[in-house]
Amino acid sequence: MEMVNIKINNMPLSVPKGISILEAARYAGVEIPTLCYLKNMNEIGACRMCMVEVKGARSLVAACVYPVNEGMEVFTNTEKVRRSRRHNLELVLSTHNKACLSCVRSGNCELQKLCKDYGVEDVNTYEGEMPAAQFDDSAPHMIRDNSKCVLCRRCVSACDNQAISVIGANARGFDTHIGSPFELPLYDFSCVSCGQCIVNCPTGALYEKDDTAKVFEAIADPDKFVIVNTAPSIRVTLGEAFGYEIGTNVTGKMVAALRRLGFNKVFDTDFSADLTIMEEANELVERVKNGGVLPMITSCSPGWVKYCEHYYPDQLDHLSSCKSPQQMFGAVAKTWYAKKMNLDPKDIVVVSIMPCTAKKFECGRDDQSASGYADIDYALTTRELARMIGTAGISFNNLPDEEFDNPLGEGTGAGVIFGATGGVMEAALRTAVETLTGEELKSVEFTEVRGTEGIKEAVYTVAGMEIKVCAASGLKNAEAVMEKVKNGTADYQFIEIMACPGGCVNGGGQPVQPASVRNFVDLKGIRGKALYEADKNLPLRKSHESEAIKTVYREYFEKPGSHIAHEVLHTHYVKRGKYSK
Repeated sequence: MEMVNIKINNMPLSVPKGISILEAARYAGVEIPTLCYLKNMNEIGACRMCMVEVKGARSLVAACVYPVNEGMEVFTNTEKVRRSRRHNLELVLSTHNKACLSCVRSGNCELQKLCKDYGVEDVNTYEGEMPAAQFDDSAPHMIRDNSKCVLCRRCVSACDNQAISVIGANARGFDTHIGSPFELPLYDFSCVSCGQCIVNCPTGALYEKDDTAKVFEAIADPDKFVIVNTAPSIRVTLGEAFGYEIGTNVTGKMVAALRRLGFNKVFDTDFSADLTIMEEANELVERVKNGGVLPMITSCSPGWVKYCEHYYPDQLDHLSSCKSPQQMFGAVAKTWYAKKMNLDPKDIVVVSIMPCTAKKFECGRDDQSASGYADIDYALTTRELARMIGTAGISFNNLPDEEFDNPLGEGTGAGVIFGATGGVMEAALRTAVETLTGEELKSVEFTEVRGTEGIKEAVYTVAGMEIKVCAASGLKNAEAVMEKVKNGTADYQFIEIMACPGGCVNGGGQPVQPASVRNFVDLKGIRGKALYEADKNLPLRKSHESEAIKTVYREYFEKPGSHIAHEVLHTHYVKRGKYSK
């Protein structure tokens, strides 16, 4: 790698040639502020917050797009630079809805932090006409409030990066705003509800539809039996909302907090992740043995499923018919568990804590009511749970560690790793390989499908058969894989696809991290590593070894793929077309 010698704030540095001033400054321990910049995704120099002085240059330059060269001298903190940034913030605020106290992002807003850092005291320096503010709450999972938009275009880049592109900059000049084509509501387009626009937004312009008030109301209703279940990835992300380091496993405190919120039972979605594997691995084995449609593709990610329905409706036969772990959990809770506990399913309220805004959409899908009532009543994001804990005055960091309730709180390591890209694949292989060979695996770790790469491939020889698999995350990578499936060049037997880059650990419902973290910290890798560590430390690491799973089959489902299992745990899909709702 060719290096160049530069100075930043008079500090001599040797840095890789061609990197931006913004990146080079980190070598000097200097963080240059940004509002629009997202590494490898939104490098447009639009917000002008990253302006710096370069010796010999006629004017300030945008550090995020200005490359370093030999002998360059950069100054990031002169009075001229600070004045420019402060002036820029005042201009941004001139068209901004400054109702910060009631904003969902108050205290975690990049604009708010910058105003504090640069001493912007008069938020009304430039008063005048305000642009018309569009408000779109048509989608089932999120709200867009353009009165708080700073036109950074991060959401547009995130949507493009997902190969969806249903939002963009409309109009020109003072009237420029972010919206969908022809000013139609987002619901009228093929948005897949992934929420990547939300986690990349620097302000409160985008946020999930909040169902916490409805959940508090259900908990307060003496006639309702309210169950909560938490997705695998939540245990390694929730702590970020309470000041813990990224990747800290807070399972015990999470369970304790949920009990103190008043839920009747606190269960683990790992249970239904294991159940998903039993059905999915059986389905894969049946397809391989009996000439079913291959490759079989996982159906755990509702954002991916909706993407397939919109963009590849003719390939839906490749999808596993299994419901997602969220929906399986609700189906079991309102059938087998309800009967076991002598509860009427109409009186059960099932709440799921999910990393994913698309889960809000999934709750309302057809064919998701095995008991005659909705499998899942409310899907809350990690952020919503954190807000509930704060509202209730629970001191999360001081809670003791507590255990999940049984039997729907029992899970294996296979269920835990569902939260990382490649995890569903690995969990399924642990069971499918033992089913096909009739022999116990010497090692349960399929490391070839681990990691945060967008597309991973591996080949395994199982019972004399060559099984080729693929794991993809992020819908742009899904598109590449599905083009192979569509044209017949995908020689895989099994494919895992997750809508969000890196899988559920990077879901659209996870705690929002500022661009300074997202650009330079491997969120996906650190959070995923924590899940694999949890898997490694569990006594049971294969779904079919779970005693709770054995019990539910013995008492209710009989065996994987049975008639009743198909009635309760499986579903169908809808050909939506590329531009339909």
